Amino acid sequence: MKHVRVTLDAAGREDEIHPMYDVLTNAPYVDRATALQWNAAGDELGALHYVVGDREPFVSAMDEISEVLAYEVAPAGSDAFYVYTRDATTESARDLFETITRTPVVVVPPIEYAADGTVSYSAFGPADAIQTAIERIPEPITATIGGIGGLAAAPGVLASLLSERQREAIDAAYELGYYEIPREADHRAIADAIDCAPSTAAEHLRKAEAKLLESVLEG
Repeated sequence: MKHVRVTLDAAGREDEIHPMYDVLTNAPYVDRATALQWNAAGDELGALHYVVGDREPFVSAMDEISEVLAYEVAPAGSDAFYVYTRDATTESARDLFETITRTPVVVVPPIEYAADGTVSYSAFGPADAIQTAIERIPEPITATIGGIGGLAAAPGVLASLLSERQREAIDAAYELGYYEIPREADHRAIADAIDCAPSTAAEHLRKAEAKLLESVLEG
């Protein structure tokens, strides 16, 4: 069994796969997007995304896309929001999802949309099944594999190691830029975000980082 990190690149042709794929990867009003959960059922796709960016033009874009059958948006701060979309799938989008549903490979949330137009996700399963899924990815998408490891390195497994407060601290640190270079937030900012003392926030981070590092190294 293998855990791999898969990166997809449609080379600027994301709209040929699905208009929402194009919005999430290329729209100037989207700084960062993450697919948290999804379910593909034949001709329809339900997806829940977390988006950092400008909500108003994003909503306007969905209103203009005929494949978006319904949506709901909820704010998540001044510059972020959650959005659920119910989309009609295109032939290319169905082909893409079928590369996974026809194999025993498990896609581990989240799916991350990068500023360079690429999309990355973790997959776990038999090595030959992962290879088969990669070979079936339809044009114009190309796929690369990195970060090969075992089950312990899969995101969902790592997250389960943390307590609720440790996960809150890590999430806040990541969102506020604590791990950026140069650092954009300190322990006080994280403490304010999760409503605790700076020393407590620092302790939550240290314990969470230790658990994650130990799991990755052992894995």
